Amino acid sequence: MQIDPALLRYEQAHPGLVIEIGGITVTEGHILAFAGLSGDFFEIHMDDEYARALGYPGRVAHGLLGLALCDGLKNRAPIRFAAIVSLNWRWSFAGPILVGDRIAARIELLSKRLTKNPARGILTLGFDLGNQRGETVQKGENDLMVHTLAGAP
Repeated sequence: MQIDPALLRYEQAHPGLVIEIGGITVTEGHILAFAGLSGDFFEIHMDDEYARALGYPGRVAHGLLGLALCDGLKNRAPIRFAAIVSLNWRWSFAGPILVGDRIAARIELLSKRLTKNPARGILTLGFDLGNQRGETVQKGENDLMVHTLAGAP
């Protein structure tokens, strides 16, 4: 297995690194597809009238759809890591994501530590997912296991 040399390994990633990731516009298609995949057809996601009765301007995207889109943005970032596996998410749903919102992510490398296996390290990434109005809609942290230089083929 050969790892892309453009991907950052543990030793190359330093706390304080910030990555800004361009956005993606959330569409009705995203919400319908996610409902079909997850089986979550709760009315707030599927029915504009129901969502308006709760005070929203229309349907609200699934919170987990926002998290999934954020992870996808991370994997399309201009700076990426030599990831092995995502270990843990600590996540907060701070505001609604609506049909037509353009969401973008800001990632900051908060900390890092080596594992018992010298071929692997763990990066703790902080995320801020915002919309086109400058509002934070989701935020949290992810522990990402990555290759070290010693362990990368």
